[in-house]
Amino acid sequence: MVGFGILMAALASVSAAPSPRVCPPLRVMTYNIRLDLESDGPNRWSARRSEFIGQVQLMHPEILGLQEVVAGQKADLEKALPGYDFLGAARDDGRSAGEFSNLAIDRSTFRVESSGTFWLSPTPNVPSKGWDAAYRRIATWAHLVRRGDGHRILALNTHLDNEGETARLEGAREILRFLSTHRRPGESILVTGDLNSEPGSPAYQVLTSSALGLRDSRGASTSPPLGPTGTFNNFDALPVKSPRIDYVLVGPGIIVDRYAVLAWHGDSGRVASDHFPVVADLAACGAKR
Repeated sequence: MVGFGILMAALASVSAAPSPRVCPPLRVMTYNIRLDLESDGPNRWSARRSEFIGQVQLMHPEILGLQEVVAGQKADLEKALPGYDFLGAARDDGRSAGEFSNLAIDRSTFRVESSGTFWLSPTPNVPSKGWDAAYRRIATWAHLVRRGDGHRILALNTHLDNEGETARLEGAREILRFLSTHRRPGESILVTGDLNSEPGSPAYQVLTSSALGLRDSRGASTSPPLGPTGTFNNFDALPVKSPRIDYVLVGPGIIVDRYAVLAWHGDSGRVASDHFPVVADLAACGAKR
């Protein structure tokens, strides 16, 4: 009887133990839209708009980082994707002139607690160009709260300069300073963007070797990556050389279940942008599953 009592006590302790938390799935996508230029001819926005929007609708990311969005494209996306909040200001005047680096947030999944835009320059609070950059560059950020469980995420989306190596490096450092300063207790960190930097470059190394512990979701994926390695296609559905410059970076506590570069095109062979989108399926709550 003593042995039976010990067994029952052990079973009771097991049943009383809290069950492991299950992290809800979270799909994140980063996509350089290619700004609307009539000089792109057959690849202008009006010719590929439906393909681009269809891809986003099909994948339905909860968090979408966009680059090179101009006002007309933003209006098209807001009309086609009414369930999203499009966050961020344009880089030229802090309102609507020039390119946006929007964060689009599925409002059924997240509540936006606060958001904003800063410039990658020595004067980040005003429209400005930094170091050897060819253009003004920005980062859009948001403090997000997941409606289902209250989990908090500090998300940031950016587009580093295409010409200035110093600007890319200093822009990466500015992003890390912002994240370090503004991260709230218990928040996971998520960074999306076109970094115009391949793995091993100074800007990439700075972002993925800091005390914040950001990881490249391709290397962190628990499943083999899908699709091509490269993300820039230059409007070629089957590019011979394609650098990997678009990323989803994740902080500690985020599990990467799947990673993919979606090299899709329509019947005509036209791609939806001069970049392929990157999609990462994550689990963000920091618990073991």
